[in-house]
Amino acid sequence: MLHTLMGKKNTLILAAAMLCAAFCNAQEVEQVDSVLSADLDEVVVTSAGSTRRLGGAINGTYIGQKELFRAACCNLGESFTANPSVDVSYNDAATGAKQIKLLGLSGTYVQMLTENMPGFRGAAAPFALGYVPGTWMKGISVSKGAASVKNGYESITGQIDIEYLKPEAEKKINFNLYGDIQGRIEANADANFHLSNTLSTNVLAHYENRLSSHDGNHDGFLDMPKVQQGNFSNRWKLMTERYIMHAGVSFLKEGRNSGQTHHTVSHSGGHDMPLYKIEINTDRYEGYMKHAFILNPEKQMNIAVLANASLHKQDAIYGEKGYKGYGVNQKNLYAQLMYEATFGNNAISVGGCINHDYLKQDYLLGGEVNPLIKNAEKETTPGVYTQYTYTLGTKLTAMAGVRWDHSSLYGGFVTPRAHIKYQPVSWFSTRLSAGKGYRTVHALAENHNLLASGRTLLVENLGQEEAWNYGATTAFLIPLGEHVLKLNAEYYYTTFNNQAVIDYDADDSRIWIHDLQGKSRSHVFQVDANYTPVAGLDITAAYRLNDVKCTYGGVLMTKPLTSRYKALLSLSYKLQPLELWQFDATMQLNGGGRLPNDMGTYKAFEQLSAQVTRFFRHFDIYIGGENLTNFKQKNPIINASNPWTSSFEPTLVYGPVEGAMAYMGIRVKL
Repeated sequence: MLHTLMGKKNTLILAAAMLCAAFCNAQEVEQVDSVLSADLDEVVVTSAGSTRRLGGAINGTYIGQKELFRAACCNLGESFTANPSVDVSYNDAATGAKQIKLLGLSGTYVQMLTENMPGFRGAAAPFALGYVPGTWMKGISVSKGAASVKNGYESITGQIDIEYLKPEAEKKINFNLYGDIQGRIEANADANFHLSNTLSTNVLAHYENRLSSHDGNHDGFLDMPKVQQGNFSNRWKLMTERYIMHAGVSFLKEGRNSGQTHHTVSHSGGHDMPLYKIEINTDRYEGYMKHAFILNPEKQMNIAVLANASLHKQDAIYGEKGYKGYGVNQKNLYAQLMYEATFGNNAISVGGCINHDYLKQDYLLGGEVNPLIKNAEKETTPGVYTQYTYTLGTKLTAMAGVRWDHSSLYGGFVTPRAHIKYQPVSWFSTRLSAGKGYRTVHALAENHNLLASGRTLLVENLGQEEAWNYGATTAFLIPLGEHVLKLNAEYYYTTFNNQAVIDYDADDSRIWIHDLQGKSRSHVFQVDANYTPVAGLDITAAYRLNDVKCTYGGVLMTKPLTSRYKALLSLSYKLQPLELWQFDATMQLNGGGRLPNDMGTYKAFEQLSAQVTRFFRHFDIYIGGENLTNFKQKNPIINASNPWTSSFEPTLVYGPVEGAMAYMGIRVKL
């Protein structure tokens, strides 16, 4: 796309390029913005499939397929192995729910996008990282701090934008087969078809199943749930001189079963209690459509209309039917209208959007009095925004935006955001950012995995979350021998005016979700370096400090289950000159942290992953391992032998619950 734009500088193509700013994924936006003012080698710094953006005002990176395939990358949650900024961890040792952490805070403060449209909200959040197969992705854009106002008001610590394989790409059929020693198998297929010069489509299919039951620590509980999932997507693209259309549908069905395999103690009375089981069944349906119209090629003037609708049904049973459970039928509708134009060094974007969420819920929270509760959470939020960008060659990019939204629950609110990037010389650049974010909390939908705990779950009436984020980054390109050393340093500060606090510290017999009663803030400092000392060898090193605190019981305390630091060393080598073999290894050192309820602290731990890939003309074979240091959290389930008591606790997880794991796979390209 970039080479076409730089080689054909006619106004119609430039207009189509500008349309991407309203219509495509975040990486394409940054690339297009940069093309208008600089050459490609001034825009990005690429290493082992990962691209750090130098053009544009927003700080971020793009993870391409080369980096995704440096590991097994079975799904979105396994795509950040070699990424120093994003942490992925399990929420508990029972359901397999994973969460992303960015800037030291949980994934609910990261806005999830699918090709520039908000996605995986509410009830989809706990298991969303498993809903996007790795082979379906063309790349992932990760931006930190305050984001563009065009995508809404929910981004607080950043955005993750998923870019799927394109229907218009070169015609091909791909297959991927995967298996590991713990009984997990996967099969993926994708194919695209060019039906005419203007119309193309692709189909994406995925199946996974964990065939065996694994209890490595012999506590009577499965280390990982047995997940069976089928996933299908069909995407279309129509492109003419003045019109572009994207559309698609997707379907997902998943069954997730976990819990006790056997009793480890005999109970009084001569009879064992029932086995504690967890069963979560999910059906998800989604459809989207985008229309873009090029109005004036000379002024890169265009209008785009975007819409997305989803239905997410989920039923969860904890313990046994009638003990604890959660069911939800969530409907979401999002629509956006935007207008964009460029006048010399000035670009403007204005638009409006509307988001509607409806969650019909029924749940059992346990306890002596355990009524079935039914309710519905509804919110409709229309909004308008404007954003202005000024670009002065490659030296200066300044972007300011503001939006006003009106929630049917919380009334009107304003979201201001600003970014500036200054590059006085080719080897140095700096960025500053500031912005506000808001979020509506669906406490049970987003956290029903907490029902696995034996504690009583209490949820207050929660207000709207509100936070400010400030960031400063610097980047250096330092010639060193025949190659360039890339250095990056960044600092981000997030402070909450209001926050939904998951409080373990107030009472060791309950989990209390309540509004912030005091201060909550995070300071995050990171430095990373990348260098290619010899052809084919790429080295990335990074270190990050997290200082994340929140008020519990009137005392400002370190947030539990949050590592104080992270160090990463990642190596990737392609054997020269034919590049038929690739060797990848990543070592992480995760700092210790605090456990709640005066349970003390946990120590730092290391994790090593490695993979070897052999490339052939029409297929690749890969073999690798994860957690090769074999570190496992000791007793990830507290009081596993008595799951029907209040002291049973599987949700205090800070590290791996599985030991070393080996896998093998093949990618076929036809």
